[in-house]
Amino acid sequence: MNIIEKVFGTHSERELKLIYPIVDKIESMRPEMQKLSDEELRDKTRIFKERLAKGETLDDILPEAFAVVREAAKRTLNMEHFRVQLIGGIVLHQGRIARSEERRVGKECRSRWSPYHIVTVNDYLAKRDAEWMGQVHRFLGLTVGVVLNDMNSEQRKAQYACDITYVTNNELGFDYLRDNMAIYKEQMVLRGLEYAIIDEVDSVLIDEARTPLIISGQSGK
Repeated sequence: MNIIEKVFGTHSERELKLIYPIVDKIESMRPEMQKLSDEELRDKTRIFKERLAKGETLDDILPEAFAVVREAAKRTLNMEHFRVQLIGGIVLHQGRIARSEERRVGKECRSRWSPYHIVTVNDYLAKRDAEWMGQVHRFLGLTVGVVLNDMNSEQRKAQYACDITYVTNNELGFDYLRDNMAIYKEQMVLRGLEYAIIDEVDSVLIDEARTPLIISGQSGK
């Protein structure tokens, strides 16, 4: 460690110091969230949507949104996010990579109401996580879908239409390619690619990315 790092800290340490006050605010809301009924907690989803529609930003609602999800996880799964998992969730919200030990349950903290994908490496994990973490999302009034290898176009379209869709990197990649080959808009299954959380990011973006996704077929006359 050089003299600058000793005095000012590493880049990661400086970044974490900016996140700690947000986590403190999330944790301070715990008693407030515990007092809410299930219906009042669920209604927070509607309130957040309205606040965003009126011009507030995701960062504006983030502390309360995370506090709501934390309480929802406690009521549905009897699991409450640790401080380090809240940090991991904030890092993911910022579009960066968080180590797996900092994510776990925390990786599912939802932060926007656009088409939202959680991308993982195989059908088993996609189905398992949709059923497991989907309990939290559904408790908060959100719809949850999962795209599996054996689904047809209509089934895929219905799953992608949900608030949150669990899907493997291969299925998402091929659906994107097929959508770009579609002749009519009605044949497309995706409804947008605005936000995604990638699980096993090193595997998906490095290891799996070495194998290209190729669709071949007969050429036209």
